[in-house]
Amino acid sequence: MKTLYTTLKYSAVTLWSMFVIAPFLWAISTSFKDFNSVTSGVSYIPWLQFEPSFEGWKVLIKPASEGGINIVEPYFNSIFVTLTSSLISIILGTLAAYALSRFTFKAGFVKNSDITFFFISQRIMPPIVLSIPFFLMLGYLSLLDTLMGLVMVYIVLLMPIAVWIMVDFFNKVPREIDETALIDGCNPYQAFYKVVLPNSIPGLIVAGMFCIIFGWTDFFFAFILTFTEVQLLPVAIVALNSSITPWWSLSAAALVSVAPLIVVAFIVERYLSCLLYTSPSPR
Repeated sequence: MKTLYTTLKYSAVTLWSMFVIAPFLWAISTSFKDFNSVTSGVSYIPWLQFEPSFEGWKVLIKPASEGGINIVEPYFNSIFVTLTSSLISIILGTLAAYALSRFTFKAGFVKNSDITFFFISQRIMPPIVLSIPFFLMLGYLSLLDTLMGLVMVYIVLLMPIAVWIMVDFFNKVPREIDETALIDGCNPYQAFYKVVLPNSIPGLIVAGMFCIIFGWTDFFFAFILTFTEVQLLPVAIVALNSSITPWWSLSAAALVSVAPLIVVAFIVERYLSCLLYTSPSPR
């Protein structure tokens, strides 16, 4: 029975791994093809089934005047906007989540749970609902087509995620820890920074990871709120499309765009696993 269970487990893991890895292998193979290799039929193995070409990768660094898109500047724009907005969202969201977890707010029938739901409800609304208000707001502030304007919008989009995740983590940290720190001479701010926050690092990592993923992959607002001065990576990749879809360039761009998320996932997974195994469970 144990042998059967082990066989089924590893078979399921193998099948799932193949399902996940296959698109990446296909994208890697396609990124080294040219027009003739793509249109001549299905092929996967370079040098045996097709002659590899670096044209798909060269397009990514060529200037627009030479038929490329030069994703270097959009790439660093996306890094700046994503990291800045994620960091600010985590800081503000963590403070708001701690207040919602430790203090009682009440205004008529509105309570803490209602406020928490209000935060996450901002992610339930379709993005198109917010596009016109954001557009008008940034236009009034002269921040349309700027990195700072996008950072402001992304903070509004990402902070609800941080609040929603961190409220749950703070609720799992016993209140006795706060009370003990206060008895030992800490003020409420010191109790938060020195005692509660270190016990919530796994939550910070999870919230940060989600903020980075949602910020990095956003296309809608990056497309609506930018024109010529600023361009983010998702918009630059879409600009590759023409009357003939350049699958080789799109595959290369997709691999380049997903690489940071893969690196973050590996780092976070290893660090988060260590924290989860070493952190004491709240009683």
